[in-house]
Amino acid sequence: MTSITFTTSTARPPGTALVVPVFAGLKSPRGAGPWPSGLDPSALAALGFEAEIGQVQSLVAADGHAIVAVGMGEPDEVTTDSLRRAAACAVRTAWRADALALSLLDAVPAGVDRAAAAQAMVEGAALAAYRFTTYRSSPKACHISTIAVVTSDAAAVEQAVAWGAEVARAVCLARDLVNEPAGALTPARLADRAAAEAARVGMACGILDEAAIVQNRMGGLLGVARGSAEPPRFVELTYEPPGVDGDVATVVLVGKGITFDSGGLSLKTADGMMTMKTDMSGAAAVLAAMSVLPSLAPPVRVVGLLPITENMPGDRATKPGDILETRNGTTVEVLNTDAEGRLVLADALAYGVERSPAAIVDVATLTGAQVVALGRKVSGLMGTDDDLLAQIRAAGDRAGEPVWPLPLTSDYRSHLDSDVADLKNIGKAGEAGSVVAGLFLREFVGEVPWAHLDIAGPARAGDDDGFLAKGGTGVGVRTLIELVRTFRVPGTPAADVPSFPV
Repeated sequence: MTSITFTTSTARPPGTALVVPVFAGLKSPRGAGPWPSGLDPSALAALGFEAEIGQVQSLVAADGHAIVAVGMGEPDEVTTDSLRRAAACAVRTAWRADALALSLLDAVPAGVDRAAAAQAMVEGAALAAYRFTTYRSSPKACHISTIAVVTSDAAAVEQAVAWGAEVARAVCLARDLVNEPAGALTPARLADRAAAEAARVGMACGILDEAAIVQNRMGGLLGVARGSAEPPRFVELTYEPPGVDGDVATVVLVGKGITFDSGGLSLKTADGMMTMKTDMSGAAAVLAAMSVLPSLAPPVRVVGLLPITENMPGDRATKPGDILETRNGTTVEVLNTDAEGRLVLADALAYGVERSPAAIVDVATLTGAQVVALGRKVSGLMGTDDDLLAQIRAAGDRAGEPVWPLPLTSDYRSHLDSDVADLKNIGKAGEAGSVVAGLFLREFVGEVPWAHLDIAGPARAGDDDGFLAKGGTGVGVRTLIELVRTFRVPGTPAADVPSFPV
């Protein structure tokens, strides 16, 4: 996790490398005014710098201090997301500097919320500095210890800067959890981490051990856990809004927590198993998002549910053809033990529905078909309520985590028909795998507005890319935070989205 201290200032603090936005045509963000700190555009031109989006160039100004020029493209192309990426590019370029001064708010055009832009910049900078170094004997960590956001209205964006740092901390927590080896982060240890994080922020946490999971009739979770020597856990986190009189709406967040997925008896290939510690990314996202709610203080109750287990081919493992009974009484014929995520989510969704929520959202690395359909940059979105889906899409857009809706086509429901049980856990090979998985989950949410985020592709980055570091990305954390921050009960009148600071 990064440990950069963020501040605000009206001028570049001494000893800092100044990050300056440059528009296409080597135009200053100050229009006809002077370039910041004597930056010479001719020096940039001589180096082949054209200010294309994401282009970065380091140089030394006439007074001897370092400058990092960041290309922003055309002025009307600047968005909060491009500022997030620009700050990330600057950090990667100035990796060995001790301190940075970000003057990127100079590039914010009229109509773009400056507080939101400041928050996005801080997120990009902090997340670009992230490295998972726990097991490295010689870690090559980022040297930057302080970053000042330099702007004439420093006081006005101070709270947004602090909030951006808090959101980035949550994403880094999720990344740390995903990047931990499965042998170190067992189901019990992940549950303990959840309890410790809840205690740190003053949030309620309940943990069901294997015996309690049996008592709670969670046959899907137990069926997946049977092949592992590590016992399963079921974690319930609860955030209660302070100072709210009367009834408040409840949002349930569910995160898939398979700490390692071998495929069970339907064994994956060796290559297919290499990154399967990532299969608890949904649980990591929910835990991390929940961890900031006491600071955010949204006026809505939030319940986070984490069904946690390994999926292993031990001598007690569920066999293809076995039938499991889930919490809501639905029986499932397991024909492929590698379609295990939907089994543990089934119990968690049914449990969540019993909390009478206004909405329920699950996040899971659920299907390889999602990667085929949308790649590794866009998450799949499905659900039963158009209003809720619209809120999630908007939250993802603001957070810089794009999602795309996939249809829950009822014609495909017959793919789940079983000869011997209420459902089977797979559909037809090679046909609409993500959608059929969503249709399976729909069987466990009743009439509650529900949405499903399939993050199988975006949960892991194969290379460093902007504010993403190779490995676990923490995708979903910012979207969930944004959703809860601006949540309204589906079907109620829309309101303006509040900005920070609030």
